[in-house]
Amino acid sequence: MKPRLALVPGEPAGIGPELCVRLAQQPRDDCRLLAFGDPDTLLAAAGALKLPLRLLDEEETATAPGDLAIRVVANAVSSLFGQTDPRNAAAVIEALNQASDACLHGELAGLVTGPVHKAAINAGGIPYTGTTELLAQRAGRDVVMMLANDIVRVALVTTHLPLREVPNALTADSLARVLHIIHAALRDDFGIDAPSIAVLGLNPHAGEAGHLGREEIDVIAPVLQRLSAEGMRLIGPLPADTAFLPQKLKGFDAVLAMYHDQGLPVLKYSGFEQAVNLTLGLPYPRVAVDHGTALELAGKGEADPSSLFAAVRICAAMAERRIAQKRERGTGNGE
Repeated sequence: MKPRLALVPGEPAGIGPELCVRLAQQPRDDCRLLAFGDPDTLLAAAGALKLPLRLLDEEETATAPGDLAIRVVANAVSSLFGQTDPRNAAAVIEALNQASDACLHGELAGLVTGPVHKAAINAGGIPYTGTTELLAQRAGRDVVMMLANDIVRVALVTTHLPLREVPNALTADSLARVLHIIHAALRDDFGIDAPSIAVLGLNPHAGEAGHLGREEIDVIAPVLQRLSAEGMRLIGPLPADTAFLPQKLKGFDAVLAMYHDQGLPVLKYSGFEQAVNLTLGLPYPRVAVDHGTALELAGKGEADPSSLFAAVRICAAMAERRIAQKRERGTGNGE
């Protein structure tokens, strides 16, 4: 049996539901999908796209294009394309919570998530900074955000922080913890036996030997030296403005950026539509689309599903690898 993955469409007024409808049209030989969401929203998206959608009970098997098994998480009010409603915020979060719990309990082998609308969730009275943070808290794990496409993998030491708070958040302990998580994920989830990780400096020119900041000297370099002595292949701290040159990327399995906008603009420029967002460090694989809700496109059939298709493909491969590892250890089948 192929791994069964949770699929959460995300914001009901955005493009997530119609991307899930497009996903349901594809024959799958790598996984089985169980959606967590509102049936009426998915059916409305299918109607707008003029595509078939047959929603199945949880234990039914998809046999035709348009079949999708679903666990119902009903919205509070009907959703309109492109118009967020804070009253549906609780349903968006509940779908994420139920899907993550199913993975934590071993019922499902991985989680794929569509885009959510942070402002609408907060307007609904639910404090929310991001799905990465929500899943980490629910699992009780330290996690790392990594975005990836066919060209580069970029992980982050800090995620959704104001820029002025980044230097204080960059500590030896946090950097070491992040590097351990990335190294383990590259080895276990991506099958890279001896991963090579490029680590960027925080300051321009990686601090210019202390003339443009001392974080590289006082924090980053000592951690890299210590972990390199333990066997990790770490390169850095590197100036961020040249680390992404194509000839340099060939030698790296991943790049670790110190903050959100240091690394992600390069990744998104290099291949935005095919990029995915991974949460490393969870006890199950989680892969998300690397784009927003695109409210202006909702219901028009113009949204590109490439990122969601890639997210499912990558999550399925990661789940398959984890299941195989559990079987080798004799600890179950991972579902």
